[in-house]
Amino acid sequence: MKKLLIVLAVLLFLPLAMHAQASRITGVWYTANDSSTVEIVKHTNGKYIGTINWLMEPMNDQGKPKVDEENPDPKKQNDPIIGLRILRSFEYNAKKDRWENGTIYDPDNGKTYSCYGWFENGNYDKLYLKGYVLGMKFLGRETTWKRKK
Repeated sequence: MKKLLIVLAVLLFLPLAMHAQASRITGVWYTANDSSTVEIVKHTNGKYIGTINWLMEPMNDQGKPKVDEENPDPKKQNDPIIGLRILRSFEYNAKKDRWENGTIYDPDNGKTYSCYGWFENGNYDKLYLKGYVLGMKFLGRETTWKRKK
C-alpha cells in the first residue's frame, strides 16, 4: 500500500514539476545589448511567444516611433517595433530541458530564423537562444538575454 501511495504521489506531482520547468522561460528579458526588452509568455495554444515591450531608443531620427521598416512584407513595414512579436511557437522539450521548434525574428534585418533556447548550470536569469537557418544548427548565431528583475 505504501508503494502504491508513493507511485500515485509521483504521478500526480510529475506534471506540476514539468510545468514549473517549462514556465521558467516566462518573464521580461533584456536583449543582448540591453537596448530592448522582450516579454515571454505562454500563449493560449500552450506555446511560448515573446513580444518587444521596451526600447532604449523608441523614436527614429524624425521623432516618430520606430517601425519594422526592414520587414519583407510591405504591409508590415509601418508596424511599431514596440509590441512586435519576435519569438513564436516555442515548445518545452523536457528530455532536452530546452524550448524548441520556435522562431526568432530580427527586426534589424527583417529575417526570421528557426530557434531554440535553454538555461545553463541552473542559472535561470540568463536565457541562451540560438537562431539558425535551413535546419543547420551548427551554422547559427547564439545570443544571451538577461532576466529583468
